[in-house]
Amino acid sequence: MQKRWVERNTVDTDVVTSLSKALNIHKVLARLLVQRGVFDFEQARKFFRPSLDDLHSPFLMKDMDLAIRRIEQAIGMKENILVYGDYDVDGTTAVSVLYSFLKRFYNHIGYYIPDRYKEGYGISFQGIDYAAENNYSLIIALDCGIKSVDKIEYAAQKGIDFIIGDHHTPGDELPKATAVLDPKRKDCNYPYKELSGCGIAFKIIHAFAKTNQLEEAEVFQYLDLVAVSIASDIVPITGENRVLAYYGLKKLNNNPSFGLRALVDLSTKAGEMNLTDVIFQIGPRINAAGRIDHAKDAVKLLISKSLEEAKNCCGLIDVQNMQRKDFDARITAEALEIIQKSETLIKRKTTVVYQEDWHKGVIGIVASRLTEKYYRPTIVLTKSNGHVAGSARSVAGFDLYEALSECSDLLEQFGGHKYAAGLTMKAENVPALQSKFEAVVAQSIAPELLEPEISIDAKIHLADITPKFFRVLKQFAPFGPENNAPVFIAKNVYSVGEAQLVGANHLKMYITQEGAPAFDCIGFGLGEYITHINKGIPFTACFSIEENVWRDKKNIQLNLKGIRLM
Repeated sequence: MQKRWVERNTVDTDVVTSLSKALNIHKVLARLLVQRGVFDFEQARKFFRPSLDDLHSPFLMKDMDLAIRRIEQAIGMKENILVYGDYDVDGTTAVSVLYSFLKRFYNHIGYYIPDRYKEGYGISFQGIDYAAENNYSLIIALDCGIKSVDKIEYAAQKGIDFIIGDHHTPGDELPKATAVLDPKRKDCNYPYKELSGCGIAFKIIHAFAKTNQLEEAEVFQYLDLVAVSIASDIVPITGENRVLAYYGLKKLNNNPSFGLRALVDLSTKAGEMNLTDVIFQIGPRINAAGRIDHAKDAVKLLISKSLEEAKNCCGLIDVQNMQRKDFDARITAEALEIIQKSETLIKRKTTVVYQEDWHKGVIGIVASRLTEKYYRPTIVLTKSNGHVAGSARSVAGFDLYEALSECSDLLEQFGGHKYAAGLTMKAENVPALQSKFEAVVAQSIAPELLEPEISIDAKIHLADITPKFFRVLKQFAPFGPENNAPVFIAKNVYSVGEAQLVGANHLKMYITQEGAPAFDCIGFGLGEYITHINKGIPFTACFSIEENVWRDKKNIQLNLKGIRLM
């Protein structure tokens, strides 16, 4: 599918010039900073030199004082505490952080992850029954619970208190828990709203440490797990998340926990890991446990107390990940066949597909693949536990959560974000959802949002890509949502020597521009342009600038995102 090239809005050239002089950097780099809301020397210092001192006080979060007071009361009274979390990467890392931290000081503590297939997403009645049967009087729920009004009432009837630590959008009514920690609460004045669920867990242990005069090192040792959650949950890499991800990656690359070290050892990454590597190398393996069997296996790995224990856990998870890949490939193929055989589905602005026997653990991945293929809001549904369960994915710029809200009369429950959501419903409502979701999206989506786009940050001449330029550019990392790796455009470039096809239709070559050196290039999926390029005809390229590591040698490589023939 051809992609639109969209150049980012122009910025104030006077501000760019001033910043360029103040920092002694190229104007293109200054422009990138201004696009990211960095306008002066001090803001640039904070951007380029993230500091843990810049983290907000956890007590700015509504109810944090109540949460810590209740945890301390439980410890003082020797109550049993249950740390409860969702079965994805964010939930399992959150549970691992809070459980591991509190376990250092207190023994009457356990953890619980709901079974994806028997219990579904979030807090379950079964989980509360488990707590009651095992004499847990305090449950700390992480990465879930913000809409569990009925479950919290049920727990109260059994004499169980709840602390909720969530980052999803609340409903109209908050659960009547002892404390509800969620920066997205309308009455919460916490300065940063985009923490991951594991980020909320980190804030809880930070608050506990401050209250009990513990060394901050006791808290910061869990930053590698926080970084994994930030990457895998696709939260914005701005504000506190940028600081947490920056230091979390440092720990992941230099001194990871035993569980993460075992996962890193399984990866194929050469050199240091970045957030994208975490998304593709670490996140899927952690997720595989909950997708194929039970996510408690992921927590066992992440709380391992020795490398030997971690490697044993990792072996099981790697097998589960291979099974996950098999399910993923088969179900994606079946879903594509359903769409391709239906003229109605092909013509729609949405994709909603349903098959009873699809594996619930991979429908989110399949939804992402279908969105990638057809580029439109997508829901993949399957039968689970007497209901229909679904995973939904959106396209850039379209609020999926709002669209699902308008279909809520057809759903039993739903929750999630602007770009990803989960839902449950009755099987008889599936045809109605297919029609209504299509009507809602068709009425509200701008036509251009149904075309994938390449967002271009700046024009550049290849001669400007010097070692100094690249050294500064690398300091824009970690990259992710709202701080993506910059994409540049260069005109009148041409191939030096013969371009080659490598792998599955990828383009490999060197390109140059008048007055510039030649740069190594890789263009994934761009093999169709090889004939034109090998004729030596100039073209326009858009690309990101990366460091390629091959056999311990590093060089600057341009990762082509698109080519326009002249």
